[in-house]
Amino acid sequence: MPLITVCIPCYNRASVLPALLDSVLGQSFADYDVLIREDGSPERAAIAAVVHDYRQRHPGRITYIENEANLGYDGNIRALVDAARGEYCLFMGNDDLMCEGALATVADILSRHPGTGVVVRSYAAFDGTPDTLDQTFRYFPEERVFAPGADAVAVAFRRSVVIPGMVVRREDAQSVATDRFDGVLLYQLWLVGRIAAHRAVVFTPQILALYRNGGIPDFGNAEAERGKFVPAQHTPESSLHFMRGMVEIAEAVESAEGLPVRARIVSDVAAYSYPILAIQADKPLGTFVRYCIGLARLGFARSPLFFVYFGSLLLLGPRRSNAVIRWIKARLGYTPALGSAR
Repeated sequence: MPLITVCIPCYNRASVLPALLDSVLGQSFADYDVLIREDGSPERAAIAAVVHDYRQRHPGRITYIENEANLGYDGNIRALVDAARGEYCLFMGNDDLMCEGALATVADILSRHPGTGVVVRSYAAFDGTPDTLDQTFRYFPEERVFAPGADAVAVAFRRSVVIPGMVVRREDAQSVATDRFDGVLLYQLWLVGRIAAHRAVVFTPQILALYRNGGIPDFGNAEAERGKFVPAQHTPESSLHFMRGMVEIAEAVESAEGLPVRARIVSDVAAYSYPILAIQADKPLGTFVRYCIGLARLGFARSPLFFVYFGSLLLLGPRRSNAVIRWIKARLGYTPALGSAR
């Protein structure tokens, strides 16, 4: 059994899959395997051809599975965990890149902190090619270890929305498997919330993955996602559904574990709510305002920063607001500590 299974959910984007596989298979660390699950996309044949080439060049390293039916994002993440062999699952989006030394970094963390349930990574986003980094997402300036419980859940929850580089202990993830949240696109938050209630969470300031900006969203094709998401679009309705799902998962974790985490998670998300506001800021003013009212009704307006972000987007617009946030993060070297989860 390998220490780490690199889990890759695949749907379209065959043209960028080789770059991801090169970044994974070029790691110096050896105790890992790669699991790819293709989810019935129009590019299945192209993906299969890419994987066939890499399996020939790296025999025994890659397992490839084609789902009989389109499971959707959440179902495919669950299926990856179920089929993985490693003690830990490290997830990568099929258009992202793994940084040099990432697997060795994770292995080092796990050796120094046995029994860790979740590793929260730092990551960076890039436009076009990885030499044009947009911004870095580093939540703390140093390694942090959070004991199991409410603090660990609250800290790990929001910081696991983006999957590249996130790590969970496989047996723990399998033990809480459910299809209850299929169609939300946030199944990993259920896993992280439940696992962090019982096992330590380790944050690393080391950048483990690069997130590719500008990808066309393919959500809305699976049965569980239809009517909630629209392929190739970010509609206000889909964004509200996404955020409503986040709150519902927080409530479910609180109920299942008996931990007071929902309010802390909502407060944490609200303190960093700029991205969820900005994603709809290009819509007509009335549409954008109605969207923000919808977010407020979910509880995110309890943070004064929600209104700061809202005002900035109205007065400066997304481009200038983004520039200000990037400047602040670049000056600090990490994301400012805001909200209740620190």
